[in-house]
Amino acid sequence: MADFEGAKEHLLSVKPENGRAIDSKIEVRDLTKLSNKDQRILNKVNVDIPKGMIFGVIGPSGSGKSTFLRALNRLWEPPSGSVFLDGADICELDVLELRRKVGMLFQLPALFEGTVADNIRYGPSLKGKKLSEEEVHKLLALADLDSSFFHKSGAELSVGQAQRVSLGRTLANEPEVLLLDEPTSALDPISTQNIEDVLVKLKEERGMTIIMVSHSIKQIQRIADMVGLLVEGEIVEILDANSLSEAKHPMAQKFLRLSS
Repeated sequence: MADFEGAKEHLLSVKPENGRAIDSKIEVRDLTKLSNKDQRILNKVNVDIPKGMIFGVIGPSGSGKSTFLRALNRLWEPPSGSVFLDGADICELDVLELRRKVGMLFQLPALFEGTVADNIRYGPSLKGKKLSEEEVHKLLALADLDSSFFHKSGAELSVGQAQRVSLGRTLANEPEVLLLDEPTSALDPISTQNIEDVLVKLKEERGMTIIMVSHSIKQIQRIADMVGLLVEGEIVEILDANSLSEAKHPMAQKFLRLSS
């Protein structure tokens, strides 16, 4: 686990001279999104997420969790000057290059036609690179799949296996940040544990920054370092994953009590 006190300082600090905290991988400043009816889906969200951390995002349904996550790789276009990657405004980056650096895994896997190997090779092929069989096997192993999956089609896979192929396909782009939106909600407990083990391994062995939305408080407590509580479009508290009971915000307390 990370040094939580140091992590909290990074997450909550704002340097007045440039608005950025040191060693943050992702920085969010006053991120706001309005609905078509001018209702606030996100309301001036501010958070710094240090490098090499699993940061969990939890909160009631409709609080803006998925919307927040999708802003981080421009699946919706955030306002200029509100989201930074390594200090650079993501709105000024090439969107395809951004999405290679900031990969995303969704709730349900969606594989392309063809074999598992075809799926793994897809991202690099867009840049004119064909992964060797050895490179594909390494990515399968990283996603906790053995070499027997190389020639299988998506129709042969369980949902849990397909989700791990989706993870391997995302990792083929060598992302620096991984976004996950309820990635195990449709999986059985064993498949869920497999995904969780891979995420912890990516953090510990590759220093990857992982931002994960989950409805499962127990899951967040198992794998996250820090947790942001998102309530009515605002991150109202940031806590050590093992100290969620210390939440002070009334709505956060109610959510945690009813979800435990």
